[in-house]
Amino acid sequence: MGLAAVSYVAVVSLVLCVYMYIDKERAKKKEWRISERTLLTLGVLGGALGGVLGMYLFRHKTKHNQFAFGFPLLGAIHIFILVQLF
Repeated sequence: MGLAAVSYVAVVSLVLCVYMYIDKERAKKKEWRISERTLLTLGVLGGALGGVLGMYLFRHKTKHNQFAFGFPLLGAIHIFILVQLF
């Protein structure tokens, strides 16, 4: 059960990190963007660690409190849950 949960969190985190990159590139080009709701939903569903990584790697959404504080908090919760599973 624990390894499956770690794998799930890793995959969702990777997806969210890629979405953060895509959204940043679209923002630069003033194109259609990925909704904040989508990004936050992926964070809640297990991708918060990838969201934090994407936020700081691509300097994206760092000034939005719901991302700057929400993703790290969710990431800590996800880590806590994963540790409890092992």
